[in-house]
Amino acid sequence: MPSIAVYPGSFDPVTNGHLDIIERSAKVFDHMVVAVLHNRNKVPLFSVEERVRMLKQSVSYLDNVEVDSFNGLLIDYVRQKKAHTIVRGLRAVSDFEYEMQAASINRKLDPSIETFFMMTNNQYSYLSSSIVKEVAKYEANVSSLVPEIVEKALHEKYSQNKK
Repeated sequence: MPSIAVYPGSFDPVTNGHLDIIERSAKVFDHMVVAVLHNRNKVPLFSVEERVRMLKQSVSYLDNVEVDSFNGLLIDYVRQKKAHTIVRGLRAVSDFEYEMQAASINRKLDPSIETFFMMTNNQYSYLSSSIVKEVAKYEANVSSLVPEIVEKALHEKYSQNKK
């Protein structure tokens, strides 16, 4: 039976830190599903469709990675995908506290699904989608922080907002 894992997130936008986790996880699992969450509690810069499109282009070279989106409980989505693992990236100790709570409730909801924590590469430990958006808003160079498709999309988005 192939190992299937789900890497959920808002990916608003996808960063090189996210790609680091995706690439490394794709080496561990037979099939990876990168799942864009439609989070009603956040007002995203990019639509779910835009985020899915940018992710698909960013990971097109990885044969065992699928990009999808979902609403609702993560655990229900993981079951739907017939996965048994949730992948979560950690940048710092501060991430662990939140992620541990989420993993604990997911384990309570379905003990057969494990959470796999992966530390991001040190060069991305400071990187978040929020920081990227803040830097891009002021027209600073984000080419070393995000894939080229995202850099262009950020530039377009913030150029539109100026008009």
